[in-house]
Amino acid sequence: MNAEIITIGDEILIGQIIDTNSAFLGKQLNKIGVEVVQITSIKDEQDIIIKALEDAETRADIIITTGGLGPTKDDLTKHTLCQYFDDELVLDQNTLKHIEDIFRKYISHPILEANRSQAYLPSKCLALKNPYGTAPGMWIEKGEKVFISMPGVPFEMKALVRNEVIPNLKDRYNRPFIFHKTVLTYGLGESAIADKIEDWAHNLPNFIKLAYLPSLGRVRLRLTARGNDEQLLQDEIKTQVEKLHDYIGDIIKGYEDEDSIEDNIAQTLTQKNLSLSTAESCTGGRLASIMTEVPGASAYFKGSIVSYATSAKHDVLNIPRAFIKKHSVVSAEITKEMAIRVKRMFNSDLAIATTGNAGPTKGDSDAEIGTVFIALAYGGKVKVEKFNFGNHRERVTQKAVNKALEMLYDHLNEKKV
Repeated sequence: MNAEIITIGDEILIGQIIDTNSAFLGKQLNKIGVEVVQITSIKDEQDIIIKALEDAETRADIIITTGGLGPTKDDLTKHTLCQYFDDELVLDQNTLKHIEDIFRKYISHPILEANRSQAYLPSKCLALKNPYGTAPGMWIEKGEKVFISMPGVPFEMKALVRNEVIPNLKDRYNRPFIFHKTVLTYGLGESAIADKIEDWAHNLPNFIKLAYLPSLGRVRLRLTARGNDEQLLQDEIKTQVEKLHDYIGDIIKGYEDEDSIEDNIAQTLTQKNLSLSTAESCTGGRLASIMTEVPGASAYFKGSIVSYATSAKHDVLNIPRAFIKKHSVVSAEITKEMAIRVKRMFNSDLAIATTGNAGPTKGDSDAEIGTVFIALAYGGKVKVEKFNFGNHRERVTQKAVNKALEMLYDHLNEKKV
């Protein structure tokens, strides 16, 4: 069972927006055993849409489009579907009532005819209720093929997929099971990991595939099992992950879509009744952002100071100017002071501080581009480590974030605090 995704909109092609819809759809379809064979982005023009539908129909059982729906675009996709299926638009009373309800409850200005026109749908389609917008999704069957059209607005599309598309696909098709388990590792590169787990990888069952997904200081190992016995797949994946721990258990820090490293940190802080604060320079607040994305973060995260400029290290964190001048802003001494002072400022049990030279110029420090110091303050102690993460700005910053999370995770899980 396979699918093709077609995203419709000039805004994607000119780089004005990023196509996040396809990534979401791919993940949701894969979870129910539907394999995406192609993703296509096309212009908002009728002839191009028709050609894309014709091509997709030769490859896929399920063709999903997003975009091209809405009053400002005159429902181009809807009219195109009528042409493609030799159909006509008819008024769908349930959709009209839904549109009128939305305007009555949430929109102050009067309903326009352009909005009412969204209730006219191809007669051959099943309307999919859009709880967050006025443009419904559409489900059209042609022989054994299914065509699904949805708005391009991500939060509207996601609700339609969860509430309408996935349940309908599960009811309509008998699908193989696809089960993923993604292991998160920190601290070793892809080739080093491959060398350590060579024997384990060689002996994986033939229905389990291993993929390496390296990403700036961490490597994700994705195990994918495919077959008709869901429980067998899950049990075998569990067994293989347990065996994997015998090889690289020291660098496994969690599991994607289950217990990420920040989830594990949050759980441990909560269980141990510990609090955390951060002082960030080169990471620019990314650590704080990651930690506060975890639900319930207010229970353990006290706050953050983004002391990006040298002056902020003095004006906000109260590090003496003479001390900064003596040691330079990118140094073990300054990073240590940042951690100590932010810990004191927020009265937290632990604090992480980062400072470094991400480039492209050296700025207020003579440290080589790529140099990063990370400090962890706990109790009356401070641990400081120095790293060099290369000469690409984004790479340096993201590696620093990942290494800081790794240091905090290891401290919480391997040492008494």
